[in-house]
Amino acid sequence: MPDNSASKKFFHIHLVSDSTGETLNAVAKAATVQFVDFQPIEHSHVLVRNKKQLDHVVDEIEANPGIVLFTLVNAAIRTELEDRCHQMVVPCVSVLDPVMASLGTYLNAKSTSQVGGQHALNAEYFKRIDALNYTMMHDDGQLAQDLGDADVILLGISRTSKTPTSIYLANRGIKTANIPLVLGVDLPQQVRNATESLVVGLVATTDRIVQIRRNRLLSLNEREETDYIDKKIVAEELKYARTICQKYNWPVIDVTRKSIEETAASVLNFYHQKHALA
Repeated sequence: MPDNSASKKFFHIHLVSDSTGETLNAVAKAATVQFVDFQPIEHSHVLVRNKKQLDHVVDEIEANPGIVLFTLVNAAIRTELEDRCHQMVVPCVSVLDPVMASLGTYLNAKSTSQVGGQHALNAEYFKRIDALNYTMMHDDGQLAQDLGDADVILLGISRTSKTPTSIYLANRGIKTANIPLVLGVDLPQQVRNATESLVVGLVATTDRIVQIRRNRLLSLNEREETDYIDKKIVAEELKYARTICQKYNWPVIDVTRKSIEETAASVLNFYHQKHALA
């Protein structure tokens, strides 16, 4: 695949947060990818909670002028950032203000000035930690004896993004196990017995699987003369995976052109549909 980065125009973008900066990173990524002819140079400034820290941020903005996106709760800190950006003639945007204003109007209430409130150690936080622990312990067919505790079970042949999709779902609080499907090897009975879990099959095109597997072998300095990347055998593996899912009426997701986030979103749709019908 050719590298088009040399033809792109570069620009600086500063992300200033009094918390971890996750919200800003997500917003910046979603926005900047829409401008295909430009390449952002990101400057992330996190845990900015006092004037000394802000002064350091401003120095960096002066050295590399560019748009500033921020999420700052402290009124004095955010006002000073806005004023100093105005003096430097660089745009400065509070990404949450429109949402907060709309929520305040709709709820007829004022927001609380809580730094990093979304990371509070509440029940939802511990649910995500529990889901992550479960998912890591049940990666690649491990501990199949307690699959019945899984919210979601992902099935797929090698290189169908089972593990990264599982981890993404776990970060959403979904206990996820993943089971490799191997041609000629019976499906574990525990999967068929996990009737309360959502079971989803992941597939892709033969060419895509072969490409990913070949790159994997190259990264490991392994020889390429192997059944692992034989197109006919890979096609049989995929047929086997589809046949199993069809037999048990499990949904199948083609991940060929999907990002991990898109695959996980499709799984979550099936998950919510299953529970809505329960």
